Amino acid sequence: MNIYAIRAIYKFEMARTWRTMMQSIIAPVISTSLYFVVFGAAIGSRIKEVDGISYGAFIVPGLIMLSLLSQSISNASFGIYFPRFTGTIYELLSAPVSYLEIVVSYVGAAATKSILLGLIILATAGLFVPLQVQHPFWMVLFLVLTAVTFSLLGFIIGIWADNFEKLQLVPLLIITPLTFLGGSFYAVNMLPPFWKVVTLFNPIVYLVSGFRWSFYGLADVNVGVSLGMTALFLAVFLAIVAWIFKTGYRLKT
Repeated sequence: MNIYAIRAIYKFEMARTWRTMMQSIIAPVISTSLYFVVFGAAIGSRIKEVDGISYGAFIVPGLIMLSLLSQSISNASFGIYFPRFTGTIYELLSAPVSYLEIVVSYVGAAATKSILLGLIILATAGLFVPLQVQHPFWMVLFLVLTAVTFSLLGFIIGIWADNFEKLQLVPLLIITPLTFLGGSFYAVNMLPPFWKVVTLFNPIVYLVSGFRWSFYGLADVNVGVSLGMTALFLAVFLAIVAWIFKTGYRLKT
């Protein structure tokens, strides 16, 4: 494996983050903080606790997951789309760099940015409510797996998209609504039986539930199922990326 190539691409992508600090870090933190203030004040005044946890603290894992999913996709999709847009992707494809090294570089950088952002939001939330992390190892594992998995999805979207508008299509119209309806701001067991069953078809529920369990030991679904679903998403996206490079989909034209 060409470590030098991976490091070069990774450093380039990370350097772009520091150049656009306001857009990459500060803006997502502020918007998430506003979610926290608005939902915590509006709903928290009516729902004091959820399963013994204050409502403000209860929504923190959901807010982190909301930001993590959207930023992982956005970082990875823009990272690979921009070389396609400028035409420099052909220089990369003709260089002595394997497809695996390209994916590791771009996905690794996107996941790193998202994890860093998630940790910053976690620290910011600690200023508003008292937090506890009962299972720190599992919290970090879910954080890393989710960031890598959805950075892979973002990489796929960046290859598929043929204009800048399409880069935002999936995050805005699919991922964000599914996250809002995936138990980020409520417990699934609070829903009527019919809607509880419907909600369990939402794949984001398993991510949010597992991540919240690492904080408070509370879960809407079994934590093993959450971990298994995360691994399944990772395997599916890896298979799609492998197919893209095998066929040259949107890369060779």
